[in-house]
Amino acid sequence: MTQENQERWNAVDRFITDILVRDDEALTAALASSDAAGLPAIAVAPNQGKLLYLLAQLQGARTVLEIGTLGGYSTIWLARALPEEGRLISLEYNPAHAEVARANLAHAGLDKITEVRTGAALEILPKLAAEPGAGPFDLIFIDADKENNRRYVEWALKLSRPGSVIIVDNAVRGGAVVDADNTHPAIVGTREMYELVAREPRLNATAVQTVGTKGYDGLLVARVVA
Repeated sequence: MTQENQERWNAVDRFITDILVRDDEALTAALASSDAAGLPAIAVAPNQGKLLYLLAQLQGARTVLEIGTLGGYSTIWLARALPEEGRLISLEYNPAHAEVARANLAHAGLDKITEVRTGAALEILPKLAAEPGAGPFDLIFIDADKENNRRYVEWALKLSRPGSVIIVDNAVRGGAVVDADNTHPAIVGTREMYELVAREPRLNATAVQTVGTKGYDGLLVARVVA
């Protein structure tokens, strides 16, 4: 990735955001409060956030599970796609991040249909699966620690139904995903996720590469077919 390429990608993202996305006050405030609290600047880009919103709308989602909340920026996009009686549960490992997210969701007027649960997702997910009425979810967005991506998809399947959509963010990792000799846990976890999805007969999936303000990456989209 050259500096010239990154500058062009940034310019195109700004163009798309300015003409089609138009961040509003609640979204801008969510990013500002996350930055002020010292959260890492790894939230989805505005155009990616709106893509999540549109995918949730196209899905007709009434229930959403998000694994990885951070400051709640993507959570706001997803929750806005839900009907008034919809429900979104987001899982966040870091208690400080969760508090920022809850405040951002309240500021956006979405605290009545959203819930941020704090703790390790792999400890919360079994409890969620056993909770009466918690699932199945119409859409599941996975954007947490990448080394556990395979296990998150396994749990997503348990918490889904035929027709549910599962989205996994950061599925390209700057192209490193093609390097079978790369032993970084995030790369190994992402490759294991692909291998699971490829052999899982209940999933029909594809992945796309993306470039933009977040660099070179991509996302995987899968539909539960049985």
